[in-house]
Amino acid sequence: MTVLKLKFSFQRRVRLAQGLWLLSWVAMVSGALTVATGVFLKTELIRRAEVMHNNDIHIVPNLLMVVGLASVGINICAGKVCQDSLDASRFPRWKNFLTPFFCVSIFFTSILLVAMILSYALQPSLEESLKVGLKNGIRFYKDTDTPGRCFQKETIDRLQIEFQCCGNTNYRDWFEVQWINNRYLDFTSKEVKDRVKSNVDGRYLVDGVPFSCCNPASPRPCIQYQLLDNAAHYNYEYQSEELNLYNRGCRQALVNYYMGLMNTIGPAVMSIFLIQMTVLFSLRFLQTSMQAVEGQENVEIETEGYILEKGVKETAKELQEKVMSFFKQVQVDVSPSASEPGAGEPEKEATPAS
Repeated sequence: MTVLKLKFSFQRRVRLAQGLWLLSWVAMVSGALTVATGVFLKTELIRRAEVMHNNDIHIVPNLLMVVGLASVGINICAGKVCQDSLDASRFPRWKNFLTPFFCVSIFFTSILLVAMILSYALQPSLEESLKVGLKNGIRFYKDTDTPGRCFQKETIDRLQIEFQCCGNTNYRDWFEVQWINNRYLDFTSKEVKDRVKSNVDGRYLVDGVPFSCCNPASPRPCIQYQLLDNAAHYNYEYQSEELNLYNRGCRQALVNYYMGLMNTIGPAVMSIFLIQMTVLFSLRFLQTSMQAVEGQENVEIETEGYILEKGVKETAKELQEKVMSFFKQVQVDVSPSASEPGAGEPEKEATPAS
């Protein structure tokens, strides 16, 4: 049973070719935008690579860039097919090209859906990656003189200022690590000695946070040290007063930022997917309606166009048989013949009997 069979007059075929040519250019621009979107998302992820434990989420921009480039090429070919379809003598040269072209196009177009699904499915992975990455970033914050970590302090400070966040989960994460380098500590001071001795690992822990945690919108001058000591500050109650620090953790801030990008990109990718599928369906109608013109003296006759000549099951079975036949043929041509084991050996000369 033919799937989606329609009748096309000559004028309707011309209008289809002209409209499809315009739509293919729209789809080509959409493909370029997909590449640009992938590059932008990739750049944003690379910028925060120091606070990410793994790169699983990078598969989304990678897919967008690959599919976007493929979409540009697909739609350039589709536009050329539309031009040649206006001339019945030039269209037959695409006959053997269009079937594999449709298979490749559908494959790459389907990857758009995969990219959109992954952008939402990888949220837990992104959150876990940021959790571990930020934990390590805070732990190495003080290592400004250690090769490979010397820019970690600047990275964390800029991150907290830009995203208005503090710590991994909240500001208390800074209480659990020594974030001040030893060379800036006066070990002759009794306070420093007592704090270091009181810690099992010999770390200098304080109930304070870096300056980048301070919220400039607070009317009170920033209190970043002795945050849990009410007596250390005038008119201060840390349990009831709203601290003049950022309350949000950087992990949640970054997850919200990246998922905001994904939520914007998702509908855009879906729109591009629908445009691309419209191009492919229309091109299939144009192909099948033009095939009926081949060999006809009158090229202005009414023809029929369809998506599948047979039903979906029959077409899938036929395609499977063709693929299997192709691979069997390749295997026969490549593998050496097992029936002639001595074919490659020179024949021995027969010795005359004495």
